[in-house]
Amino acid sequence: MESVEKEPSGSRILNGFLMATLFYEPSTRTRLSFESAMKRLGGEVLTTENAREFSSAAKGETLEDTIRTVEGYCDIIVLRHFESGAARRAAATAGIPVINAGDGPGQHPTQALLDVYTIGREIGRLDGIRLALVGDLANGRTVRSLAYLIAKYQDIKVYFVSPDVVRMKDDIKDYLTSKEVEWEECTDLLEVASKCDVIYQTRIQRERFGERIDLYEAARGKYVVDNGVLSVMPKHAVVMHPLPRLDEITLDVDADPRAAYFRQAKNGLYIRMALLKLLLLGF
Repeated sequence: MESVEKEPSGSRILNGFLMATLFYEPSTRTRLSFESAMKRLGGEVLTTENAREFSSAAKGETLEDTIRTVEGYCDIIVLRHFESGAARRAAATAGIPVINAGDGPGQHPTQALLDVYTIGREIGRLDGIRLALVGDLANGRTVRSLAYLIAKYQDIKVYFVSPDVVRMKDDIKDYLTSKEVEWEECTDLLEVASKCDVIYQTRIQRERFGERIDLYEAARGKYVVDNGVLSVMPKHAVVMHPLPRLDEITLDVDADPRAAYFRQAKNGLYIRMALLKLLLLGF
């Protein structure tokens, strides 16, 4: 799909297909990359930038009724929702493909696909990876999905580095253990960075704390990737981030070639182009 994206005229393989993006939570990269992917393959897009406020959900319509309605207008639905399990409910209701573009603190499977693709491109392998997941591990759907997917490879070790209030939940730890993936909870980011191929940083998600601003403030800023972290990282290692970032990666890190997060974001276009083609046309 990288070669298709670089063609001036793009591709017309999805000409005549319509994709609906139904987003109940804010998004920049996921929504725009899906819409770009569809258009670069010749398809068209029906978009709802804030379905929670500007659709009939604001009037009390159920997700199931919305899905039954929207599927009559398109060939595939890309759904982001604030509730865990919403994509599964939508898929059980719809007669057309539904792609989970993030469901609350649950899962973000297409992000995991692009993350694994990025690791393979940047490091040159997927087996034998040492991966540090840093930041908001309790609420971060990206790290949950990545942990699930990376467990499919051999000789993986995962380090969890986070404030106590946002530690990785037991279901992910239990899953990794069931797949015989070694994992370790750590508090020293510098020590972990010196051992890892990938530092996967995430922001502390203010929107998941509700009224507990004190807990958010206690967690925010505890683990920051800066030049000090870069100085101990192996030369081949990379820093990744699903974005957006706040202050958990300092701006001066951007100039280092090991800062892979904007390349990572671009890879989302290629992965989502491939996924749309697969779901609408098959192999």
